[in-house]
Amino acid sequence: MTVTRLKVRPFSALLVTILCLIVVWPQTIMAQDLFIRGGTVLTITEGNLTDTDVYIKDGRIAGIGQNLEAPEGVRVIDARGLFVMPGILDDHSHMGVDRGINEGSRSVVPEVSIADVIKHDDPAFFTALAGGITTIHTMHGSANSIGGQNETIKLKWGRPWEELVIKNAPGTLKFALGENVRRSSSDDPTRYPRSRSGVAEVMRESFQLAQNYIDDWDDYQAEKAAWDRANRRNRGFAPLPPKRDLQLEVMAKALRGELIIRCHAYRADEMAMMMEVCNEFGVPAGVFEHALDGYKIAPELARNGWATSVFADSWGYKIEAYEAIPYKMQIHYEHGVRTSINSDSAERVRRLFQEAARGVKYGGVPENECLKMITINAALNLGIDSWVGSIELGKDGDIAIFSHYPLHTAARCEMTIIEGEIYFDRSATDVAADWVIDPDGGDRNRP
Repeated sequence: MTVTRLKVRPFSALLVTILCLIVVWPQTIMAQDLFIRGGTVLTITEGNLTDTDVYIKDGRIAGIGQNLEAPEGVRVIDARGLFVMPGILDDHSHMGVDRGINEGSRSVVPEVSIADVIKHDDPAFFTALAGGITTIHTMHGSANSIGGQNETIKLKWGRPWEELVIKNAPGTLKFALGENVRRSSSDDPTRYPRSRSGVAEVMRESFQLAQNYIDDWDDYQAEKAAWDRANRRNRGFAPLPPKRDLQLEVMAKALRGELIIRCHAYRADEMAMMMEVCNEFGVPAGVFEHALDGYKIAPELARNGWATSVFADSWGYKIEAYEAIPYKMQIHYEHGVRTSINSDSAERVRRLFQEAARGVKYGGVPENECLKMITINAALNLGIDSWVGSIELGKDGDIAIFSHYPLHTAARCEMTIIEGEIYFDRSATDVAADWVIDPDGGDRNRP
């Protein structure tokens, strides 16, 4: 068989290379450069700016001001008449988790990680983008006293899992109190603990074991350092390190404050117990999830430095939720408890901006404080406020553009941007309105 080799002249090869670069370059290099012109910019931390431009360069906010000049070649988004706010954060979610929300066989399982079971192409990510969500905290469930490690990700729909993870985000660890932990609705009564006092004991024992583990490793390091000095003269045998324990390694990080504790909690007395146990062991304050009865102990929450991540107005769906009230956001705000609003749902996540508006309805929380509850407060709860949660120079170019003021009833998200890249554009997306048929038999969307 004769093989014919294609001969390409050097000039032709160069021309092909240049043409390929022309096609690829704008998508790869310029994708993270974006200029948003003339919107009302809700910075969250520095007030609202009318007729203001936002320039995103290399994925970060590089310019904020009026009458800025768009660099040549950068895509310009006309936001005049629209509202530009930071991308919304949902700091309590279970989206993208494939059959790994709970490891319910034991009550204490901090060694497991949600990162191992993420479904990176979950369609819920895209519908969340349609609601202006750019970042979520996807979590272990509440079946365990001490559950697994969680993950903070950006909703870069269509990208590989590795690109979704916020690599520098602090780790978080799920704790839980209440009926879920005690398996109140389960027919299997064998798993300990079955009472609130048992849950408190589990917490204390776990922290004590972690402290013992830290002490054992500290003793070993001291002995090893002494042996290293003596070994210069060839004396004695090297000390043996303690047995590595994956569970206690994670608990030791929590004890040292290297992981943020995120504790599912409904009842005020159980939250008070959790704060007491953490204070006993010097564990840094974390975040109470849902905190339905938190309003009863708001001064204590503030004094101990605990934040909350709450439902806007869900209550009465089981016994321990009967005393929840929709005014908790206002009470937390008045007492200085940092509060975010979460979805805990792949459906409710699409309208967190409307959930935030309930803070105005129930108690008259200032509007910008309500917006903080879905932006900067959530970012602070996750320890990622240096990068996201507000529109400031140097922060990530994560933006949601709304048709109306986000707390307005008619508001809808028109565009969602992550690090300068457009991941949702309503004008280019197939929506239900495109399918509506006029009752008279015509297509409403055709002339």
